[in-house]
Amino acid sequence: MSETDAAADTSDAVGSGLPSAPGAELYPALDLANSVIALPGGQFLDALGTPSSAGQWLVDHNLAPADAGIQELCAARLRSLREQVRDLLAAHVGGHPAPATALNAVNDALTRVPTASPLGWDSVRGMHRTAPHPIDQIVDQALGILAADAADLLTGSDAERLTACPSTPCNRYLLRAGRRHWCSVRCGDRARAARAYARRTRTTAG
Repeated sequence: MSETDAAADTSDAVGSGLPSAPGAELYPALDLANSVIALPGGQFLDALGTPSSAGQWLVDHNLAPADAGIQELCAARLRSLREQVRDLLAAHVGGHPAPATALNAVNDALTRVPTASPLGWDSVRGMHRTAPHPIDQIVDQALGILAADAADLLTGSDAERLTACPSTPCNRYLLRAGRRHWCSVRCGDRARAARAYARRTRTTAG
């Protein structure tokens, strides 16, 4: 999937007809993981696919002001954290060891948020306190919040309810509620239709 093919803004994702997956209203990190949506035919809708859509996603989740001016480098960092969070969710759901790369990425995001301006030196100013770029500060803060939220999800009481939507080709994660284990009514209907088709095919073949 090329970035051009995958890129779509948040309105496109909403236009896919899929509401947020169960649990995403509680965990922004779960919504982050689900911000790229797999559709039939190998198509994808990526709510972080462009700087403007990534910025809007942050605004919608109260992680950035509307005038932040998110650039591609920052959008790429957000997409990168998404993939690492997805790897951790997949490992948890599948009962596999957590990938070291994903753990390191999340821990890096957790510790990158500065608590004070670093000390710097140059030949003109001598010793001075350095200030990171405002956009970098915003993104570092957002990534730190999302990383902490992912850690809370994976280690808290809701971790046992975390699952992957089983409806092909859906790639979303959700928190199970009762017997429901699909991320949306559409995915549930699609899974039931696939089972019914498989039964009819077996009957016809028999």
